Amino acid sequence: MITITDIRINLVKGDDKLKAYATIIINDSFLVSDLRVIESDDGFFVAMPSRRKRDGSFKDIAYPLNNDLRIDIEKQVLVAFEKSSGSRAISNIEHAEGIVRPDLLSAVEFGLTPKSDNSAK
Repeated sequence: MITITDIRINLVKGDDKLKAYATIIINDSFLVSDLRVIESDDGFFVAMPSRRKRDGSFKDIAYPLNNDLRIDIEKQVLVAFEKSSGSRAISNIEHAEGIVRPDLLSAVEFGLTPKSDNSAK
């Protein structure tokens, strides 16, 4: 499992939904920037970095390949956001524990072949 060793929050003023940008540092050696803290009708969530496609839609360019890691990143970023903003950020996860995000691709859907577990031999 990865360890998020630092989280930096840049608050956004004057936007109804976008509340902050976040940067995370993983294992003191890998930086992921442009995560967004967004407030929706169901609570707060963390959107992964994305790029606008030619058709106007967005495609995530960096994201976790399993839901447990996505939940862990979201919780840690929202805690850091709460400390920076001084306000409570109730996440979508708290509203619906175990929710599976429809935009989450598995390793196979992304085109990667998962490693087989040969330890049972």
